[in-house]
Amino acid sequence: MNPVQLVDLKAQHSEIRREIDAAIREVFDSGAFVLGPHVERFEKDLAAATGAKHAIGVNSGTDALLIALEVVRHRAGAGEVVTSPFTFFATAEAVLLAGHELRFADIDPESFNLSPAATRAAAGRRTVAVMPVHLYGRCADVDALRLPGAALVEDAAQAIGATYRGRQAGTLGDLAGFSFYVTKNLGAVGDAGAVTTGDADAAALVRSLRAHGEVRSEGSRTYHYERIGRNSRLDAIQAAVLRVKLGRLDAWQARRAEHAAFYDEAFAGIDGVVPPSPPPDGRHAYHQYVIRCARREDLKAHLAREGIQTNVFYPQPLHLQPALGAFGFREGQFPEAEKASAEVLALPVHAHLSAGDRERVATAVRSFYVG
Repeated sequence: MNPVQLVDLKAQHSEIRREIDAAIREVFDSGAFVLGPHVERFEKDLAAATGAKHAIGVNSGTDALLIALEVVRHRAGAGEVVTSPFTFFATAEAVLLAGHELRFADIDPESFNLSPAATRAAAGRRTVAVMPVHLYGRCADVDALRLPGAALVEDAAQAIGATYRGRQAGTLGDLAGFSFYVTKNLGAVGDAGAVTTGDADAAALVRSLRAHGEVRSEGSRTYHYERIGRNSRLDAIQAAVLRVKLGRLDAWQARRAEHAAFYDEAFAGIDGVVPPSPPPDGRHAYHQYVIRCARREDLKAHLAREGIQTNVFYPQPLHLQPALGAFGFREGQFPEAEKASAEVLALPVHAHLSAGDRERVATAVRSFYVG
């Protein structure tokens, strides 16, 4: 029996192979491989898809967050950024690389996102930004996370297509960073990312910072530099592939939502399994379908024996990572993040999952707890 994969890029790409091949040929025929018209077209389409006024392509989701936080530093100076300890390492890494101080606040146990109360308690007079993570594709409660005088920067790396109170991820704060890593709901064929914003001046600064700090005139090179930037330009091939996939995103998201609804019903009432809570005021993108579960490692091994791939996102919260050991964080400081790290398990929910395979997943989970 074939394995049930957590991600199936082969199936995804086979669906759109001809379109991707044509898009890549167009890039080669044009000779424009870095930035240029292919990137500009993707940026325009991404802005339209998210509802953002400006979308700027960069070379990774990490750089998207980093550059967004550099914009904050240019405008407000370096200071403290409050964010979640329960996320991918790049979130904290970007704060530090942008020249800010890292402040964690604990998560809400239901949403896995930043707790507004904990965020207010962690913030101080030196707080220049709050950076909520829309973890697994569920938007954080951004309205409750707004702090006077502080920017709100969305870590929307996992949340393309998610909504909150009628607004889309990427338009909920002052700036947002998206990742288009290969396994994301909208994935490139390598690294890629984007910054979105509703502020024209911030967008211009992002465009400068992604290209060594150069100030361009109507898109043309000037070789005039007013700030220190970095090399974070989006490759045209990545933009061309992403543009093809963006046209399928709504359909793929609908399939993910269908799978999630099936799991919700299948797992209801099983002692030892807590399905993810749907947001009360928005749409979950289901980048991951993550359950809380008793005896997680035993369940994970059981599913592996049944040919079902799973993963733990994330097994160790950031405040306990050795790389951040010098900052004095301690075990027990963020108990909800630590509890989540011990209980979460991601199940297959990708858009190309078959009805039979999702039934296999549900049956295997049920058999572990119910027999």
